[in-house]
Amino acid sequence: MYFTDRGIEELESRRGEEEVPLAWLAERLREFVDLNPEFETPIERFATWLARLDDEDD
Repeated sequence: MYFTDRGIEELESRRGEEEVPLAWLAERLREFVDLNPEFETPIERFATWLARLDDEDD
C-alpha cells in the first residue's frame, strides 16, 4: 500500500457516494495548487492523465 492510498481511501469513504462535475474538480485542483505550489507538476500530470484516459494512443 502506498502512503497516498490512505488519502484515497478517506476520500472514497467520506465522499464516495457523491457525483461532482469535472469543472468542480478542476477548480478544487487549481485551489490546491494555489495553496501548495510545490505540487504543481504532479497535479498537472494527474489532470493530463485524467483528461486522456479514453485516448487509444496512451
